[in-house]
Order: sequence, then structure tokens, then C-alpha cells
Amino acid sequence: MIICKNLCQTFIILWIVMGFGFLSLSPGLYAQEKQEKKKYPPAKNYTVSKAVSKIKIDGILDEEAWKHPEKINILYEWMPGDATPSPVDTEVMVTFDRSKFYIAFRCYDPEPQKIRAHLMDRDSIDTFIQDDHISFMIDTFNDERRAFQFRVNPLGVQADAIFSELEGYEDFSWDAIWKSAGRITDFGYVVEVAIPFNQLRFPKTTDIQTWGFEADRSYSRNVRHRMSTHVRDRNSSCLLCQFNKLTGFIGMSPGKNLEFDPTLTTQRTDRRENILTGDMDTGKLKVEPGITARWGITPNLILNATVNPDFSQVEADVLQLEVNTRFALRYPEKRPFFLEGADFFLTPMEAVFTRTVFDPLWGAKTTGKLGRNAIGFFAVQDRYNNLIFPSNQGSAATSVEEDIYGGVFRYRRDVGKGSTLGLLYTGRSGEGYFNHVAGVDGFFRLSRTKTLSFQYLHSRTDYPDTISRAFGQEQEAFGGNALFADFRHFGRNLFYLFQYEDRSPGFRADFGFIPRVDIRRIMGFIQPVIWGKKGGWFDRITFSLGGERITNHDSLLTDQILEIGASYQGALQTYIQPTFQLQKEFYNGSEYDKNIFNFYAEMKPAGGVNYSLYMSMGDSIDYTNSRLARSWLLMPAIELGMGRHLNLNISHIFERLSLEGEKIYHANLFQARVIYNFNVRSFVRATIQYTDIDRNTDMYFSPIEPHTRILFTQFLFSYKINPQTVLFIGYSDNHLGFKGIDLTRTDRTFFLKIGYALVL
Repeated sequence: MIICKNLCQTFIILWIVMGFGFLSLSPGLYAQEKQEKKKYPPAKNYTVSKAVSKIKIDGILDEEAWKHPEKINILYEWMPGDATPSPVDTEVMVTFDRSKFYIAFRCYDPEPQKIRAHLMDRDSIDTFIQDDHISFMIDTFNDERRAFQFRVNPLGVQADAIFSELEGYEDFSWDAIWKSAGRITDFGYVVEVAIPFNQLRFPKTTDIQTWGFEADRSYSRNVRHRMSTHVRDRNSSCLLCQFNKLTGFIGMSPGKNLEFDPTLTTQRTDRRENILTGDMDTGKLKVEPGITARWGITPNLILNATVNPDFSQVEADVLQLEVNTRFALRYPEKRPFFLEGADFFLTPMEAVFTRTVFDPLWGAKTTGKLGRNAIGFFAVQDRYNNLIFPSNQGSAATSVEEDIYGGVFRYRRDVGKGSTLGLLYTGRSGEGYFNHVAGVDGFFRLSRTKTLSFQYLHSRTDYPDTISRAFGQEQEAFGGNALFADFRHFGRNLFYLFQYEDRSPGFRADFGFIPRVDIRRIMGFIQPVIWGKKGGWFDRITFSLGGERITNHDSLLTDQILEIGASYQGALQTYIQPTFQLQKEFYNGSEYDKNIFNFYAEMKPAGGVNYSLYMSMGDSIDYTNSRLARSWLLMPAIELGMGRHLNLNISHIFERLSLEGEKIYHANLFQARVIYNFNVRSFVRATIQYTDIDRNTDMYFSPIEPHTRILFTQFLFSYKINPQTVLFIGYSDNHLGFKGIDLTRTDRTFFLKIGYALVL
């Protein structure tokens, strides 16, 4: 405790000293910024012409069409440089025909032998960004609110995402069907791409269209150089507003714009009913056919429908320690049906979280944009009702096997330049149960650097009597409100934000993920930024000061945090961030003072190598026994790309909770993944997740299992022609062990999935 307090005091003094140093430098920095701003060239307009010949996507730019297209050069480095000349040359060529958008890159490199390129599964973005790669975004509606993003590395590995300007949302779970090829040459590398128009959304018009456009290159050495076709102004919070413009698009056709994705999933799970004496009982073979259809009613309005959809998870969730926790844990959505148009349902509060839909019988969805109006709607019939019961002090959850009908409606209208107003409704109902949520929200771009967003929701809920009694909920129908407001300033040398949030005790959003209610929260954060000079010892240094205060609706203080931090970004793609927190927390009738030190560091010293470490030490609440304790948390991770084909990813979580030097528990969570990539389409992967929790029973007031061990293993072969035309063959099992019981396999699963995308 004394050490932590001394560290806090030392860091506070250091932060104040550095803060004054920043203020003393700021006049010069702002003067330099003003001078540089005058030199920034405006974004350019380019005219795109139709391809004069057919194009084969093979990474060899020998077609006649590539001899006469619009050429755009990547001229400006935006990280770590600030609108400085690119350290390497890159040519971008763009053209199109009736059915596809084409783009090609010639990436020159003075040392081609140092190009970082590895084979991997598509959208493995954490690994992908360590490689050299190109990327581009197209704002097909030219409304500076939403863009499609595509990335390709020198071997042709793909990544794609939806970028939403309003929420700062970059979602790599979105998948499109497109072609790419990459080839390393004696001058660098070449990338060639074709994107069918039926995978995009764009206005339905016979007039010439203009799209927002940006092409980027990531050039990774000791420093990751990031370059673009236009200047990125650090004193503007709007990225899409700075894009170049491509005009000349006319006569495009998405064709019939029909896609059928039939799937066949077979699975057999064997279980051991009695872990001590029982044998493994062979399970029944389950065969689940399903189909999902996609119809582009117009180029900007999409209808999706599915019957008995395949929602099998072949990707194991990253484990999280569920020890000494109060609130439900969140796991990301990965299922294709819900990922289509997911950004249409984004709101400031997470009132729509589709993993609450567990086992749907059918589903239908419509998303699109008509002029200045964006709409989204989906409806499902689920065979389970997944519920979270939130409160100020914690959350509980249950799952009931019963038919649930639900739907979500979302409407958003563009207002002015860069602002929106929206409506949201979600509803779920079953036997003796309903939850309805409705509200309004808005996003306002007040200036180049300032934004304001808000959301108000009202809910009405009624649980069956059995659930109400079991989880302490209201016996009759009840209601609640939620309010959220956020003001932000993004400046070149200063970032700050203020937030206010209010959720009444009766607010429920069963289609969303809101695990805590009965709060009034106010939060502020300020972060000065110092940018380094080219070739200097740092790229960016920040200092931060933040505070948060939460009370319940009886005005009782339940949480208070003062956080002071700094960060360093520099050579070898190094990032270091220490923070100190002074906290107050109310739990189970008592208020606790906590002092916590957090530290995060990451380094990418070579291609395919990534080290990271997170550490937290200080005071913690032992929620099981309601007392103040000491916590030590350590999370190291390493990723190694051994050659172009083999990738190893190892992470570990160690947590120790103690009281006056006596162990309460030790928890270890180990995860390892070994992946061998045969080519850009196929790989084999082995995953191991091992959890070991050792508890000191003498330190618990109630009986508890002293030792728990859980082992999960999975082996998967994957072959993907595209995101929907796939073959998965796999095996997984679970092992469980307690004190006096060896680690014993409790179940095993064999599975096969075949999917095919028929695009018309």
C-alpha cells in the first residue's frame, strides 16, 4: 500500500511537471501547426474511366486496361510523419467495368528482401497489420459517414471492414466476396484487386457518381510508416471528410444481385455423465442443413433471410477469467447473418447486441440507405431466451428454453454536413414475457474538432413469475429510462471528452448488452499530445488525466476514479502506457479505498514478431468474502511468425488475490494457438486453453472447491475459397478436474461444415 501511494505521488508530480513543460512548448507547437496547416494541399478529384480490356486478377499487370487507367500516387506520410513526403513510392491505378471495381498497386521498396509478408486466415487483423500491406476505403454514397475498407498484403491475404465515421467504428467481422492477388517482385510488390459491385452499396441513379476515396500503404520496418493519397489533418476529427474524390462512375450494374449460401453442418458430441465412474457415452449424429439468402433489391437496399441458419462457432472465444467478477462478460459477435449491415444498428449505448440471439429457427433482415435516410430492420424466432438481470452492484443471467420472437427497427437521417438524428426500437416477447425498448439519438459535428452525441431510451419489461421470484425482479410489468451524452474535442495537440450517463433501476435492454443499471455517471478526460520529429527518439508522447464518479439513484456514491497516465510510442513499433488510479468503490454495504498501478507495453521488433505485457497491481475487493484485498495481475503474450507459413500465438493470465500476505486464490489461464497456413485459402490450427484456479479454503467464509482445472482443446482444418464457400473439419474436447480428481475428459465433439456461396 505504501509503495503504491508513493508511486502515485511520484507520478502525479511527474505528470504536473511534464504538463507544465507541454504548456511551455505549446505556443511553439501551435504556431508550427498553424504554419503547417497553410501548406496542406487540398484533397484532389480524379476522373475514373472504364477499363479498355478484360482484367485477370493474378498480380501481373500486363493487361491493356492497366496501361491507361487513372493513376494516383501515395505521396504523404501521416504516421509517424505529419504530411511529410512518403519514404517510398507507390502507384495506385483505378478503373471499372459494368460489374466490378478494379484497383492495382505498384509498391516500390529499396530493400525488397525486407518486405514483411506472411500467410494467414483472412481478417486476422492483429497479425495482418504487422505485415507490409496496402489498404483503400471507398465512400460510395459520398456522404462522409460510412466507407468500405479493403486491405491486402504482398501475398494476397485479404482483410475487409466497415468504417463508420460517426461511431469511430472499424468492424473487421464484415465479409465481402472479392478477388485479390499479391506478388513480391525485384522492385517491391504488386497487388491487384477486383470487387464486384453486388458486394457494395451505392446510390441507384443513371447519373455519373462521385465516391470518396483513400488509398494507404503500411511500410513496416523499425518504424511502421503509414502513408496516404491525401493529407491527414491531425487537427480534424473527421477522416472521411478529407478523402480524395473519384468521379466518372456510370453504368454499373450489380447484376441480379442474388446470393444463396446453403450450409450443411454435422456434429456429434460424446459426453461422460459421471466424471468419477462413467464411461463416455456416444452422442447422436446431428445433421443441420440451412440456407441464407441475400437479395439486393436495389444497389443500396439489401434483404437477407435465413432458415435454420448455421451459427456454428468454429472459432473458440478468447477466454476471460470469470473469477472475482461482478458483471456479465461480453464476447464479440462472429456469425455472418448478424454481421451483414451491423453498423446500421449502432447507437451510443449498446442497445443491440445480437449474441443475445442463441439458436434461431429463422431470421430476416433489411438494411440500406435511401437518399439521406438509413434504415435497418431484422426479426428472428429464437429457441432460447437469454436474459441478463442488471443492477448497480452486479448482474445475474439465465437462459430459458422457450420460443422467443424478437425484432429491431433502426432509422437514421443525415442532417446537415456530418450530423444525424436517429430512432431505435427493439422488442422481444414469449410466454409471460416481453421487453420493449424505444428511443432517439443524435450525432452532431459542431466543428472540425468537436462532436456531440446523445441517446435517450425507455424500456418496458415483464418477466414470468418464476423468473421474477428466482432473480429478485419486479412481479408486475415495470419500466425504466436511460440517457447518454458525449462531448469530444479531437485536436492535433489536445484531446478531451465529457460524458454523462443515467440508467434507472428498472431499465432493461434484453436485445442489448447493458449489464449495469441504477447509475448516474459523469466522466471527464483530457490528454495533451506531443508529436516527435522525423528520426527522433519518439513518435508521440501523451499525458492523460481522467475522472469518473458514479452514484445510484438514491445518491449513494458507488464508484469514483481518478486516473493519471502517460504513453510513449517510438522505435521498433514500441508502445508503453503506465497509469495510476485512485478509486473508491461501494460494495455490499461498505466503501473501499483502492490504489492501483497499471502498465502496458508492446513491441514489434521484426516481421511476424509481437510482444506485449499488461500488469496491474494494488488494492482489490474480494467480492466473494466482501473485504479489501491485494491483487496482482500479469498478462504476457507473444506472437511469432516462423517463416511465411507457421504462426504461434501464446498468451497467459496470472492473477493472485491475497489478504495480509495470505493467498486467497491463484488463477492461471493459458492459451496457445499454432497455425500452419498452406496458402491463402487453407490452414490447420491447434488451440489449447487451460485454466487452473487454486483457492485457500481457510480464507473463505463459505465452503468452496479448493482446486479447479479446465482444459479445452480444438483442432481445425479450414479451406476457404471465399468467406461463404468453406470447408471446416474439426475436433474439440473439454476436460475438468477438482481436488482428488485428475483432469478428466468430460466431452468430445467432431464436426464438419460445408458452405457454398452461389452469387448470381
